Amino acid sequence: MRRGAGWTARTLATAAALALGVGMVVAPAASATPPGGGTGGAPPPVGCAELSTARLGLPDTTVTSAVADPGDATTPASCRVTLTVTHPPAGDAVTVWVHLPTDTWNGRFQAVGGGGFRGGSPDSLLTPLRDGYATAATDAGHPGATADFALNPDRTLNWAAIEDFGYRGVRDMTVTAKAVIAAFYGTGPQYSYWNGCSTGGRQGLMEAQRYPDDYDGVLAGAPVINYSRLQIAQMWGQVVMLEEANPVAPCKFDAALRATIAACDTVGDGVIDGVIGDPLGCSFDLGTLVGTATPCGDITAADVEVMRRIAQGPRTQDGQFLWYGQAPGTPYAGLNDTEVVDGQLVGKPFQYDLWWIGLFLAQDPGWDWRTLTYAGYEAFFQQSIEMYSAVFSADDPDLSAFADSGGKALLWHGAADFGVPFQGTVDYVERVQDTMGPGRTDQFLRLFLAPGVGHCGGGAGPQPVGQFEALVDWVERGHAPRTLDAEAVDASGAVVQTRPLCAYPEVARLVGHGDPADAGSYRCVRGTELEPATR
Repeated sequence: MRRGAGWTARTLATAAALALGVGMVVAPAASATPPGGGTGGAPPPVGCAELSTARLGLPDTTVTSAVADPGDATTPASCRVTLTVTHPPAGDAVTVWVHLPTDTWNGRFQAVGGGGFRGGSPDSLLTPLRDGYATAATDAGHPGATADFALNPDRTLNWAAIEDFGYRGVRDMTVTAKAVIAAFYGTGPQYSYWNGCSTGGRQGLMEAQRYPDDYDGVLAGAPVINYSRLQIAQMWGQVVMLEEANPVAPCKFDAALRATIAACDTVGDGVIDGVIGDPLGCSFDLGTLVGTATPCGDITAADVEVMRRIAQGPRTQDGQFLWYGQAPGTPYAGLNDTEVVDGQLVGKPFQYDLWWIGLFLAQDPGWDWRTLTYAGYEAFFQQSIEMYSAVFSADDPDLSAFADSGGKALLWHGAADFGVPFQGTVDYVERVQDTMGPGRTDQFLRLFLAPGVGHCGGGAGPQPVGQFEALVDWVERGHAPRTLDAEAVDASGAVVQTRPLCAYPEVARLVGHGDPADAGSYRCVRGTELEPATR
């Protein structure tokens, strides 16, 4: 794989030939002993101000600033470089931020992903910088977190910006950052890692599929793998409520969520803790809720029908599968919000979904979502797949080149993720297994589901910790993770519960009468597997 000086010549040659939803990253703890190639306290051979455009010699790349930061009590001294990469004659511009610890480099590179429609941010680089990593991020071709980059002023699609966000901006950042690292330290990184969640998870898997030699390890949380399906699928509940003329009040959704969790609380883990340990094994009948009193009225049969369709997921008008729906134990809020306007309860769609349909599909900034019908939604769904799968979806199951290069991919997903159904991630992993074989897949790709955890964190379940360290240990020492750690803390920050997270399809189950708050009381057992869906 890419190691030291051997990397430098190959990647610079590659660079010369180039034609080119809210995520969060896992913050690693302080690095272990550097693998070699770190500065070891010695000053870099090149001063920060010397990192010029001419010194790097990368095509269509400009160093816009290179500033030495003295650091403070919490952050080490560093060289902070900003670069711009263009792709003539498109007129686009990708911004890249690279932060280099001056005398605490551990010999590794960590790239950090974005979230939603934000490609990334320099603010995300402080934690890896403190941990000794040379680190980088990119705006992926547009500033900010909105999707208005999709359209030109004349309402034609801005394909250069779309491709930058889809995959090209991250590739630019990767090549550029490694060149800056090599120029500053006199050697390239011994190990390169990707760290991202949501959009950042998609970005990392896209790298593994398109450029399998770029990263030794990819940590992808709640990855928006099936982007062209997922982004339009998020609108499904709003379409159902609109077409059925039955927007459901939030307190009814909350009552349904509480009832589902109560009915399936012990499924999987055998523990009553307000968390469904194995959502795929929950078969709660929403029909039993009809007549249930709530502060906003009794739950009706029409309300239950809306909930059932949301759980079922998007379907064609004749009932064919389009994408996965809301898993049991997942909050309805976020995608299925409603509000009172002029005395009437109406839907309130997620802003990202309005952008997706209005800008990327309808190509109309003034598009009115209330004009949607089942037929129109189905047409938009197919359009989304046809137009954007190649540029946005990181769902290619053939990871043989990444595996052959020695890469490792650690995926994790909250099983109560409101925005990105974890079933889509399970579906992808199973397709990789079908393509490459379960045994070979297990050698380089593993998925861990976190019961009760929301999108990239939060929720009632114990939160995953140490994912990044587990990836580093796998890459550098060959220790494939059998479980990940999860913990819950109280208001003071004290750990009050620990729980293992098992590699899918296994789930953690309490053994005998052990302490439910102690991870040692659980063992991994075979859980419920995702049922094949007909596409």
